Amino acid sequence: MHPCVKLPIDDLLPDIRSALREGTSLVLEAPPGAGKTTRVPLAVAGEDWMAGRRLVLLEPRRLAARAAAVFMASSLGESVGRTVGYRMRMDTRVSRDTRIEVVTEGVLTRLLQNDPSLAGIGAVVFDEFHERSLHADLGLALCLEARGVLRPDLRIVVMSATLDGGGVAGLLGDSPVVRSHGRLHAVETIHVTRDLTTRIEDATARAVRNALSAHEGDVLVFLPGAGEIHGTARRLDDVAADVLPLFGNLSIDDQRRAIEPSPPGKRKVVLATAIAETSLTIEGVRIVIDSGLMRVPRFSARTGMTRLETLRVSRDSADQRRGRAGRTAPGICYRLWSEGEDSGLVARRTPEILEADLAPLALELAAWGVTDPASLRWLDSPPDAAFRQARELLAGLGALDAHGRINDHGRVLAGMPAHPRLAHMVAKASELGRTALACNIAALVDERDPVRSDDGPADPDLRLRLTLLRHAVRDGVRAVPELHGRSHIDRGALSRVAAAARDWRRRLGPHDAGADSLDAADAGLLLAFAWPDRIAQRRADSRGRFLLRNGAGAAIPAEHPLAGEDFIVAASLGGRGRDSVVFLAAPISRTDLDRHFASHIETKVDVEWSPSTRSVRATRRTVLGAIILSQAPVHDAPRERVVDAIIAGIRADGIEALPWSDSARSVLDRMRFLHSAVDGWPDVSADALLHSLEEWLGPFLGAAGAMGLDGIDPGQLLLARLDHRQRARFDELAPTHFEVPSGSRIRLDYSDPASPALPVRLQEVFGLLETPRLAGGSVPVTMNLLSPAMRTVQVTRDLASFWRNGYFDVRKTLRGRYPKHYWPENPLEAQATRRTKRR
Repeated sequence: MHPCVKLPIDDLLPDIRSALREGTSLVLEAPPGAGKTTRVPLAVAGEDWMAGRRLVLLEPRRLAARAAAVFMASSLGESVGRTVGYRMRMDTRVSRDTRIEVVTEGVLTRLLQNDPSLAGIGAVVFDEFHERSLHADLGLALCLEARGVLRPDLRIVVMSATLDGGGVAGLLGDSPVVRSHGRLHAVETIHVTRDLTTRIEDATARAVRNALSAHEGDVLVFLPGAGEIHGTARRLDDVAADVLPLFGNLSIDDQRRAIEPSPPGKRKVVLATAIAETSLTIEGVRIVIDSGLMRVPRFSARTGMTRLETLRVSRDSADQRRGRAGRTAPGICYRLWSEGEDSGLVARRTPEILEADLAPLALELAAWGVTDPASLRWLDSPPDAAFRQARELLAGLGALDAHGRINDHGRVLAGMPAHPRLAHMVAKASELGRTALACNIAALVDERDPVRSDDGPADPDLRLRLTLLRHAVRDGVRAVPELHGRSHIDRGALSRVAAAARDWRRRLGPHDAGADSLDAADAGLLLAFAWPDRIAQRRADSRGRFLLRNGAGAAIPAEHPLAGEDFIVAASLGGRGRDSVVFLAAPISRTDLDRHFASHIETKVDVEWSPSTRSVRATRRTVLGAIILSQAPVHDAPRERVVDAIIAGIRADGIEALPWSDSARSVLDRMRFLHSAVDGWPDVSADALLHSLEEWLGPFLGAAGAMGLDGIDPGQLLLARLDHRQRARFDELAPTHFEVPSGSRIRLDYSDPASPALPVRLQEVFGLLETPRLAGGSVPVTMNLLSPAMRTVQVTRDLASFWRNGYFDVRKTLRGRYPKHYWPENPLEAQATRRTKRR
């Protein structure tokens, strides 16, 4: 769009200037195409209070940042780098005359860390804040802190296309909100339901062909990622239009071709990721085709890993994509989902701060002097679990001291524009003279993988990529020989990796970068510096299955050479199965683990209870996290460890794990009866015994090197809990046996503490007038009267009543069933007998 064309935002510029003269904050809501990105910075930079100061415009995406700077410079009749410039990774165009700097997110953080007062900067403008990137949230929090402490005159402007500005205005201190309704032309929406069995590339290519034949103008297609873009492009290689990709890792020239107007008489189809949702006007677009999908990183605090997930697009993103068709003229939007599915879209995308790996954020906050993010102001605070895990990672990388504050090594890492893992790797590699290799690895990990496969995961060996990169640097990308098998080379990605590696070496300095070999033999060691938690050991007797240091599982196809390595380091993992799929790894030797991770390796004695043997096993293990490097049995484990393990095992298995003999069980049952019947007797219920194991069992365990329960008599230990008076009366109050009139000593059954029982044949208690009593006469015994065949014929706790009332009915039955046995008419005067027949 020509710089002189009037835009909707132009009518609001007086209000914007006025608000920033009177206050220090402003929220601007304006839809795509209103002109906020390029008009507002130019208008604000000309204010008197900006004299001698620079304005910083934060753009989330490099492509949009570069395009915005070029457009503003063109509107001033200048080239980029004079009044308007930009700063981003691997590309900076600024000069002493620059008044407006368009920066990407990491650059703003560096400006703040280097000078928290932002001296010489009059205003910071956050564009496309609705995208809620992690760096934008962090940048705003730090700017608010800087303004509150050091720079009360610093102006902060937050611009958004779809975000509800009320919450942001409150965060900024109830700042004014200026709204523009834009100038969007009418866009017709057509829903094309996609069968879920149809690949998104096939459905998209079909929609593109239909749109080209039915409508005028260029086509902008939204797809989730580069893989789908390339797949769709192959399906459109015969259409009468230029098919151009547009995603973040493309070269500047390729990106420029996608956004520039088509030559006269030509049409183009731009296949783009979400990069084209905002801040860019792609000239000539009248048709939008939206796959309805977006790819976002999801971090798991549980696994410590980030993986890309393909999700349904949110409502705000879908509306912005649709609006791209109506920026310059009426248009049409094809949505590859049904109207019913449309109603189920979530309103907004989830802020990145709630789902991302927070290690970079935690390091920046530590460098800022903040250990608790709650001390800053956020729209959404960092989740506690993810932030704690991030701090644990930083501590493991040696970036924080024992008090959780940033140390010298941490400041070195914070000064590198890379994830703390990669920064730590490069710093450690420098000490070993392996900086060039580390630069190549950092570039390979940080950029798009140059090794691709259309059929499942590509070859996971990092050393293969390092070899390709070495050939590309030496002979050129086109001279690199093609791979064998199902993997192939993405030469565009390989070219970007080579450029990124050169940038790493440039930033580290020529004196350091060229001093070492590019031999890939140390690749695993350098990966381990970056991912110490993903060092993995091959599981015993299993090719291709590994146990990570953090306890998770990982897998490599059994036929791959890496599958037979004893130790690997997995830099990239994915999948949802029991074992994550290894996408990128290299082997590491046990020697390197011992030499470079000695401070992480522990030798410990594990004393563990074995339920099967009812004893403990002691093992001396040398471990690296969950990985067992070596182990051997120990026969002289410390007694306190043995005791603790036995007690923990019994608590887990239950009191039945103790060696209960019949006599010990009898003591237990009798004591439980007395606890229920007589005041002052100890509680020996299962719960009470388990709760007090240390008191009554612990002192008798582990003696003379014993590793189990041999020699332990639980009954005697329970009796030891009784005082002298209780021990003296124990057998009197709860005798083991009762002598009946026949002369037999019958064992009492105390299994039911509330009702001790005496199972006895009826003939043996003739002449016993009253029910026996226990606990000093307070508890009657439950008489379980048996037939000659030992079957119950009567249960009573009132023997006298039975003789008077129940006996005669029982006698009648028993005489018929056992006619040869003795059934007297008067049982009270009859002689009891143990014999089964009359004499």
